[in-house]
Amino acid sequence: MKTLALGLALAVIASGAFAAEKTAVPDNVLAPGEKDAGWKLLFDGKSTAGWRGFKKPAPDAGWKVTDGALHPNAKTSKDLITKDQYENFELIFDWKISPKGNSGVMFHVLEVGDETYESGPEYQILDNAHGEPPPQQAAGLFALYAPKKDMTRPVGQFNHALIVVEHGKVQHFLNGEPVTAYEIGSPEFKARVAASKFKQWPQFATGKTGFIALQNHGDDVWFKNIKIRVLP
Repeated sequence: MKTLALGLALAVIASGAFAAEKTAVPDNVLAPGEKDAGWKLLFDGKSTAGWRGFKKPAPDAGWKVTDGALHPNAKTSKDLITKDQYENFELIFDWKISPKGNSGVMFHVLEVGDETYESGPEYQILDNAHGEPPPQQAAGLFALYAPKKDMTRPVGQFNHALIVVEHGKVQHFLNGEPVTAYEIGSPEFKARVAASKFKQWPQFATGKTGFIALQNHGDDVWFKNIKIRVLP
């Protein structure tokens, strides 16, 4: 019941974030009213401005803008992180994955350890035809919470995602539907972490604030329309 209540509450908070989906606007710009509502672009559709590498002052050179979308060199690129850190927020983005591809978006990333996923919880990006078990499927919290339904569009199409983070309470949306909800630091969350591979990294999910990361997992992936609104 707690998870359901959390989902309903966050659905109300996030409803405005999906309103733009009903109105056709160009990619990588703020829709009418979004600026006044506090939204900010994290990707200008032209460059990697606003991003850098993990523990690096500049973004990995392998990340390019292709047809208005951020796209890594699947073989060589390192993850991108935002230059700024965020605590409570709504983050929307569109993603497209290659056939049987895998990627992710992490938040509250700390520059500790060797990889972004060692500290940042991960919104999973996946072609579900890859055959991963439910906790590793698209829009779940990778390896910890499975999405309650598969809302992915066919491979080759962009999906619309939303992550809401508010004082440890988190919800994942995919294509307009709430699919995953959890509370960081709750007894249930801690038990799941303790039973997972993340137990080897004491920094995992401990940041109250942190960077947002776009992952290169070795498969082609594209990101666009990346926008954030800071919550109190």
